[in-house]
Amino acid sequence: MKKQTKKKFEVENGETIDQCLERMKQEGYIPVRRVEEPIFREVTVNEQTEYEPSGRRIIFEGKMA
Repeated sequence: MKKQTKKKFEVENGETIDQCLERMKQEGYIPVRRVEEPIFREVTVNEQTEYEPSGRRIIFEGKMA
């Protein structure tokens, strides 16, 4: 089976960025791009739905070393 040349790695809950980067390295990938996506939650205020930030997702794109 051929390994992918690019792969995405998401920083998991309870995992630090350094731990995620180490996991990438162990699988033979080097980071080439970092993406942060906000996470919103739905809140009802005065019968109107609003969205407020509740966190973020950090995703690294890696390529084969």
